[in-house]
Parts: sequence; structure tokens; C-alpha cells
Amino acid sequence: MRPVFSETDLNERPFLVFWEVTRACALACRHCRAVAQPRPHPDELTHEEALRLIDQLAELRPPMLVLTGGDPVMRPDILELVRAASGKGLHVALSPAATARLLHTDFHALKEAGVQSMSLSLDGAHESTHDAFRGVPHTYERTLRAAEMAKEAGMHLQINTTITRSTLGEFDDFVELVKKMKPGMWSVFLLVPTGRAAMDEMPAAEDVEAVWKKLSRISHEVSFGVKTTEGHHYRRVALQEARAQGSKPARRAIPTRDGKGIMFISHTGEIQPSGFLPITAGNVRTDDPGEIYRTHPLFLKLRDDNALQGKCGRCEYRTICGGSRSRAYAVYGDMMAEDNLCPYQPRLSQHHD
Repeated sequence: MRPVFSETDLNERPFLVFWEVTRACALACRHCRAVAQPRPHPDELTHEEALRLIDQLAELRPPMLVLTGGDPVMRPDILELVRAASGKGLHVALSPAATARLLHTDFHALKEAGVQSMSLSLDGAHESTHDAFRGVPHTYERTLRAAEMAKEAGMHLQINTTITRSTLGEFDDFVELVKKMKPGMWSVFLLVPTGRAAMDEMPAAEDVEAVWKKLSRISHEVSFGVKTTEGHHYRRVALQEARAQGSKPARRAIPTRDGKGIMFISHTGEIQPSGFLPITAGNVRTDDPGEIYRTHPLFLKLRDDNALQGKCGRCEYRTICGGSRSRAYAVYGDMMAEDNLCPYQPRLSQHHD
């Protein structure tokens, strides 16, 4: 069962809450946003604090709660947290690292506890490129095995792929690989230079545009859903391509971006617009996450399409796209600046009022 999104008012509640339950992780990925560590942070939310947060999130009722990390499976109470969240009616997704520990985890027990979806990362279309990216050998084969295990356990499977300058050339191979894997959703993530990710790994805007055009065509041919993360201008491309064909995009995009339909809670309880936009608006130890999402000036500004600057502010697609606020912040130090990986020149000459 996938949650229904049409009823979600993005000013009232986030569509997706990402909760980094721990920073502990056995991998050392090149682009790690969390700069994950081998051991948990001493100030990580305790079991009691985590349960209290689940109560607050249950009141907020986001359509999906993603337990991420680090590696969420490294948290000893992960099954209890899943059970608590699922018991309160939350749709729980798990985003683990493909480690030996994961393959020894009972996927049926995870499903029974309430994990409805699992997302796994594939960042190289071949074993050599993926393992080099993830910093640990055998990660590729473990990811393929974990994907099979998730499907066998009856979970909805999402494959996440990061597009960088180095992996652009493998895009067609990725498509073939994902077709073989038959996930429920393929999410193509456009690099944000934060954490361990470097500026020089960002692809050129024109190359990204070409990939989005391909992705738009593929979205009509494959059995799984296709979406992007921090690549919001894919929605513009899909719309333009559909109009040119006289058809509709393969699926209706929810116009989320950092702080607009997205909220992130860090391992120490910090409330942020997303895991890639490290500006803190409060802490769950002292603040109610729903209240922060609805009323904090940071979130209000991020949801204001007319507060966007540069060509994003002039763009006729800004309400469905709005560019990556994380990348604007990472590249220009201004979260409302234009998205440097979109080459589109808007038709509008000035702001709409």
C-alpha cells in the first residue's frame, strides 16, 4: 500500500519526514551527507526520546516516515522504533546501508514490525564503480541481494541512484540494471556538494538536462515509478516533454522541495528542512516538530515560491519545481539563490505578484 498524497497540504504537514536515527555506519561513501561514523554519537536521541518523537510525528501524520542514517540497522532498538511508529499509524520506510549486517537481518521481522518500504542505494551500474563509490568491496552484490530479500518479504522497494560527473556515463547501464531489478520506484538523486561530496563531482547543467530528457522518456516505458531527489527541474522537463508529445507526464509530481513537504530530524534531534540543507530551526528535545514545520520563519521562507531569487524566482515552473534549495545553499551560501544545475532560461521577465 502506497500512501495517498493528494490530500496533503504542504503548508500544514510535510509529505516526507526523514529521521536520521543514528550516524553510525560501517560504510565510508564518497558523497556521504552525514559523514557517517563507525560508532553512534554520544548525544544521539535515547530510546525514550525516540519514542516521544514518534508520538509527536504521529500527531503530525506525514504520509511517510523514512528511518535513515548512517545506517538505521546499527541502532539496537530499531525494531521497537519501527513497531512504535507503525502502531501509531505511520507509513514506515527504512533506508539501510548494504552491509553484511543487513544481509543477516531478518527482513520478514522488519516487515512484521511495520517496515512497508525499503530504499537501497545503487550508485554505480557495475560492481567496480559502485564499490569504489561506497568505499567497501562487495557492497554492490549485497545491495542486489538485499533488494531481492526486501521484495521476498513483501516490502515496496525503492532504488536510489546518485548522479555525479563520474557516473553520468553509466546512465544507460543504470536503466538496464534497474529494469532487471524491478523496484517499485527509482529515485535519481542529483548530487548536492555537502558532507563528503565535492563541488567538482557536480555534472554540467546541460548534461543533467539530457539525462532528465532520457529519464522522462523511460518513465513511460518501465513498470516502476521514476522520481528525482534534489533534481526538481526534472518535473519541468517531464512536463515540457509531455506537452511536446501532446500527452501527460507518467505520474503527477508532488511539488516538494527542502522545507516544502520535506522535513529532516537529525540523530541529535535537530529539526532541519532536509538532510542536505543543514540549517537548524529547532530541536525535538525542546520543540514540537509540527509546530516548527508550520510556523518557523525558515520553513515559511522555503515554502514561499515568490521568495526565490535569480532565474528560479522568474521561472514559470517555480511552483512545481523551485530548484534545489540545498544546492543553492551549498554552492552560493544562499538557500534562496538559483539552482546552478538547471540550464533553463525562464520566459518571464519579472516576478509574478
